[in-house]
This record gives sequence, structure tokens and C-alpha cells, in this order.
Amino acid sequence: MKPIRLISGILTVGFWTLASRVLGVAREILILAYIGPGPVMDAFVAAFRLPNMFRRFFAEGAFNAAFVPIFSKKYEGEEDPLRFARDALNGLAFVLLLLSALALIFMPALVWATAGGFAGDARFELTVGYGRIIFPYILFISLAALFSGALNATGHFAAAAAAPVLLNIFVIIAMVVAAVIGGDVIQWLVWTIPFAGVAQLALVWVAAERAGVKVRPGMPRLTPDMKRLVRVAVPAALAGGVMQINLLVGQQVASQFDKAVGWLYAADRLYQLPLGVVGIAVGIVLLPDLSRRLKAEDDGGARHAFSRAGEMALALTIPAAVALMVIPLPMVSVLFERGATSADDSAAIALAVAIYGLGLPAFVLQKVLQPLFFAREDTRTPFRYAVWSMVVNAVIAVGLAPLIGWIAPAIATTVAGWVMVLMLGIGGRRIGDTARFDQRFRRRIWGILAASFVMGAILWGTYLLLGPLLNRDYWRYPALVLLLAVGLVSYGAAGQALGAFRLSDFKAALRRKRT
Repeated sequence: MKPIRLISGILTVGFWTLASRVLGVAREILILAYIGPGPVMDAFVAAFRLPNMFRRFFAEGAFNAAFVPIFSKKYEGEEDPLRFARDALNGLAFVLLLLSALALIFMPALVWATAGGFAGDARFELTVGYGRIIFPYILFISLAALFSGALNATGHFAAAAAAPVLLNIFVIIAMVVAAVIGGDVIQWLVWTIPFAGVAQLALVWVAAERAGVKVRPGMPRLTPDMKRLVRVAVPAALAGGVMQINLLVGQQVASQFDKAVGWLYAADRLYQLPLGVVGIAVGIVLLPDLSRRLKAEDDGGARHAFSRAGEMALALTIPAAVALMVIPLPMVSVLFERGATSADDSAAIALAVAIYGLGLPAFVLQKVLQPLFFAREDTRTPFRYAVWSMVVNAVIAVGLAPLIGWIAPAIATTVAGWVMVLMLGIGGRRIGDTARFDQRFRRRIWGILAASFVMGAILWGTYLLLGPLLNRDYWRYPALVLLLAVGLVSYGAAGQALGAFRLSDFKAALRRKRT
């Protein structure tokens, strides 16, 4: 078998995803400072969510859930993977061009369907206008995802993981330039997004060429492999559709409350930092690795890869979740509270961050458990689970909104995330031993939980000591850095002492990566 270095691959993807998410937080800091919660930001969030919603179908969501396992197995078995990639590219491009044309024509209907609370006020027309500018981004980012999937399947992770960094770099530069020259920041922001998509596609296309994945566009063909791809992709698309319905239900509920769309969006971006660095990195590397091991009938290696991925994911995620629940307000206030964002906005965003933090381990575990099914080209089972998750989300979001207001969607998202994990875990056990965590994982998970608890207690005590500094303009940044550093060091020390992990594991992975 042509090996994929699992841990070093996760570290590579995690590094670039961390860079992207840190720049993403910087992007949100500028958006909140220059624009701030209100009608314009609500309109931008709703418009930007449209291509990202369809991205779950045609990019790293449903399409890649079908494309990566099939391409990986063809690559492992030397069964002309480039012809398959070419046909997939042509079919995907045709569908995306048709979708983009329809979306530009029927944009008002799309906005009404996804943010009905905007109807009748200025946010609706703003969202329609922004949406028509931003939506073509879906074409470029989805084609980029195909090349990224091919690169990941062949064990080349760096370029695919680095591509999202370009969007944030382009957007940050555009907003700063607009502010300096006195331009309209929101217009610079929305026009930059599709151009950033072109840059992302160019980066991964060139990287794929250099890696030997030479794919050329042409006319779409309905080959047996394309029929197989569609057969696997449709249930995954339906599952992705269910997850998008969850997002839309939340946005519909939030759109009934002033500033709520912006608050939830800002909170989402903050908890997406650890989710992207850990969960998405693990899922990206684990799916092709499991697919190729199944092709090679390496059941023992598949179970080891699954267990190490889960172990590493939770070792990094659980302490991050504890930090989001224990100290959300200092993080939010230091990062976002300036310009058009007030202390009241920070308090609202922090509440949502804490609730999302409670669900963070569930969101990451989904990324670990879903490849068990996708690697076997089983997308129907996760779809069934997603439907139940959707029902839970809708009942809680809609049912609680009249009682507790705008925060109901955040609670619904967290509860639905844990319901999804429970079903994936139970369903995965039916697959057999390859889908069960090994003894080392079961031993170390208790150490991870204990070390995270110790870290949380130390974080809270340190926060009480540094509280006055966190409220002073010139001391708030170093105080937050010191607070997070104390948490990191305390978790590392407690984790080593309690057997949660061994730093030698990461050092060995880094040594293998350098070689």
C-alpha cells in the first residue's frame, strides 16, 4: 500500500487550517470594527452564507464524500484515476455553471427562503445585491475542492490546506485599503470574494499538475464511474441538505431578532477556529487513508488510523471546548469589541460562544466518525442520522425561540450535534472492530478529560487575577495572550502527568514529516 502519514498529514492540514482560521478571526475583527452588527452586516452574512451553503454539496461536503473514496481506491489500485478525475471535473463544472445562472436570476427567492425575517426592510435588497456579486464564488471554490481532494488522496496535503488562506488575505487587504482611501468597505469586501475564489482554484490546480494529477476540462460524459459517483453523492448531498436546513432554521429564527444574525455569525467564527484546525484536518486526512486501507484489506491499520485520529482530535478539542466555556467573554471582548461593536454585543456573542463550545467535541467527533461510512461508499446511513438531527434542531430552535429569544439556534445546534454523534457511534459499531476505538484510546480519553478539567480550573483562577488588565486598552492583548498561555501550559503539564498524551508522539510525527 502507498502510505499516507496520518499524524504528520493531520499536523500539516492543521497548521494551514490554523493559519486560515486565525486570519479568519482577523477578518471578522475588521468586519465588526468597520461595519459592526446591524443591517449591513446581517445582509453580508446572509449573502455570504448562500455560496457556502451550496459549498457543502459541491465542495468539501457531499461531492468530496463521494469523490475522494472512489479516487483513492482507483489511485491505490492503479485503475486510471486521472480519467475519473477528468470526468468528475467536467460534470461538476457543468452543474455549477447551471446552478450559478439560476441563482443569479432567482436571487430574491433564495434570500426570502434563507432569511425571511429580512422581508420588508432594507436588509432584503442589500442581501440580494450582495448575493449576486458573491455567489459565483461557489464555482471556483468547488472546482478547487475537487483538485484538493485529488491532492489529499495522493498524500499531498499542503497546497490544498493552504488555499483557504488566500480568501482571508485578499479580504483583509481589501478592507484595509478601502478604509485607508475612504472607500465603501462593504463593497470592497463583497467584490473581493469571487476574485479570491479564482486565486484558490489556480493554486490547487498548479499544485495538482506538479503532483502528477494532470486534469484537463472537456465535455461532460455520463460514464459508469460517473453513475457510481452520482449514486454515492446523492445521499451525501441529501445529508448535506439536512445540515443546511439546520443552518437555515437557525438563521430564520435569528433574523426575527435585531443584530442576532451578526452575533451568531461572530460566535460561529470563533468556535470554528478549533473545529477547523482539528476536526476538518482529521476528516480530510482520515477519509483517503481509510479508503486506501480498505482497498488493501488492511483492517488492523484501519482501526489504528481511526483510533489515533480520534485520540488526537479529542486531545486537542476538549481543552479548547473548556476554554470557550470558561473564558468566552475576555476572548470576545478583546478580539471584537471596538469600533461599531459595543460591550453589549460582546456579551451576546460570548454567550453564544459558550454554548457552541459545549458542542465543539460533538462537531469534531462527527468528522472522525463519518469517514467510517464514507470510506465504504456508504452515504445513506449518515443521511438517515442527519434527518433525525435536523428534526431535533428544528424542534428546539423554533420551540425555544418564543421563550428564550435569539440564543435558541445556538442551543439547538449543540444538542443536534450530540444527537448526531450518538447515532454515528452506535451505527459505526455495526461495521465491526475496524470502527471501534482501541484500548489505547480508551485508556487515554480519561486522562484527556481530567487534564482539561484541571486546565479549566486554572484558567478561571487566572482570569479572576487578570480581570482588571483585560479591561485596559493597552494591557488587554498581552493579558489575553498570557491567559491563553497559562491554559496551554497547564493542560500540557496535566496531560503529561495524567497520561492523556505523550509529546513524543507529536515529535515522532514531525520527524517523519521532515524526512
